[in-house]
Amino acid sequence: MERLDKILSNSGIGTRKEVKALIKQGNVMVNDTVVDDPGVHVDPSVDAIYVNGIKLVYRKYIYLMHNKKMGYITATEDDRERTVLDLLPEEYRHFKVFPVGRLDKDSEGLLLLTNDGDLAHRLLSPNKKVEKKYYVRVAGGLGDNEVEKFRKGIKLDDGYVTLPAELEILKRGDISEAYVTIVEGKFHQVKRMFLALSKKVEYLKRVSMGPLLLDENLKPGHFRELTEEEIFKLKSAVKN
Repeated sequence: MERLDKILSNSGIGTRKEVKALIKQGNVMVNDTVVDDPGVHVDPSVDAIYVNGIKLVYRKYIYLMHNKKMGYITATEDDRERTVLDLLPEEYRHFKVFPVGRLDKDSEGLLLLTNDGDLAHRLLSPNKKVEKKYYVRVAGGLGDNEVEKFRKGIKLDDGYVTLPAELEILKRGDISEAYVTIVEGKFHQVKRMFLALSKKVEYLKRVSMGPLLLDENLKPGHFRELTEEEIFKLKSAVKN
């Protein structure tokens, strides 16, 4: 049960002040009754809510996939930098979504945004060990020696030793290509892991987070809602 004015404002009907005025003017019905008290508690999963005769389709949570592009930071707001939320379509702004985890300004790829704090917490919890997979291009050769070091964990510049990670080499050469899978989210972790091996990451793109795969048809800078199947898989991965 939630306050009626909160339900309407969270649904994008208007600001809390505008919604209160709308209710007091008799423009809102709950089931078959006109309600003029903004503070009345309603269960939107059971009760039918009508605004100016139109039935409200209520969603408490929303889950968005974003294909982050370079030049934007993973934050909700910033005075100097452009954030991923600057690209968020107007229709989703009232949900007050936030990024789950982060990607560097010069990195690309999969970013999940939601207003479901519980799921976000579970996905980022070290105890859940949710795998994050990245495609990287690295200056310098990669071989079995680097694969083994990733498997054992790598000591970073601050002395922290990472949990075991997977390095899958796709192409060897002066510019090597690989997939890296980690279960942590330390600051600039993938870049720092390679730097500890005297290698520099030239390009980084996240391709998956747990069971959620980046939709390659989603253009950089664009968003789409997760499917019911994707939401179910994400929640199932961190259920226990």
